[in-house]
Amino acid sequence: MATTPQFLSSLKYGDSLSLIGISFCTAVICEAISWLLIYRTNSYKSLKSSIDKATKKLETMKTETNQSKITIKKSKTKKIDRVETSLKESSRDLSLFKFKSGAVVALVLFVVFGLLNSLFEGKVVAKLPFRPVRILTKMSHRGLQGDDSTDCAMPFLYLLCSISIRTNLQKFLGFSPPRGAGAGAGLFPMPDPKTN
Repeated sequence: MATTPQFLSSLKYGDSLSLIGISFCTAVICEAISWLLIYRTNSYKSLKSSIDKATKKLETMKTETNQSKITIKKSKTKKIDRVETSLKESSRDLSLFKFKSGAVVALVLFVVFGLLNSLFEGKVVAKLPFRPVRILTKMSHRGLQGDDSTDCAMPFLYLLCSISIRTNLQKFLGFSPPRGAGAGAGLFPMPDPKTN
């Protein structure tokens, strides 16, 4: 069974620190892959700029209609609907574009998770400062011996670190999705209530 590096294993929180470091390195590698496959391409840049333009246009159109407080004409609502539709289509295209590199990133994450699983198998990597609810206990105590529910296994800590580090790294590097891509975006957007 492999162990953590010698200098980290002597520390009190060596396993936790090494897991956080590995999680950070994995996030950097995943973002580098995303930059190579997505963010540096011209099609991504054009999609992002079209989403930004459509979002700004939609915001100005909605503020103009709110300020006038006159009954909105059908032509104005049709224009707003057209801009919303183009924004949804661009957001969907952006999601499909990102989906392609998601497979490569997922492969990297599976490999790293498998390596970490063999490295920290059966080891307590952290102590939780609370007693988690039953469903979280099953995740946080996975593969550990004993009944202490405050013991934390590698998968739970790695999941928490990966989510928080990668999200903040995307924001720091400027790779977070455009403002208008968040609402109703994705491969499976919410149905439009206007069509019913």
